[in-house]
Amino acid sequence: MSAKPEHYDVIRKPIITEKATMTSEANGVVFEVAIDANKPQIKEAVESLFGVKVKAVNTSITKGKTKRFRGKPGVRKDVKKAYVTLEEGNTIDVSTGL
Repeated sequence: MSAKPEHYDVIRKPIITEKATMTSEANGVVFEVAIDANKPQIKEAVESLFGVKVKAVNTSITKGKTKRFRGKPGVRKDVKKAYVTLEEGNTIDVSTGL
């Protein structure tokens, strides 16, 4: 595999929740991204995949919860979210899919 991750490796899926829908009113979208992806990689991936101009990228890492699987304790994976703010006039419709 090449050293530079591909755009589809950086962006996993859009996150469609109540909070994410509220950010879409402020010209933003929320994606689940690779845990090792940084902000410039996320910006480049969104711009090339969707053909839009990105204004800002904010990220947050949610630690995986400890849950019980078949009676044994296990840990869910950590999730990194990217809150991507788009320039004026750019939109991404996440409800249709890629």
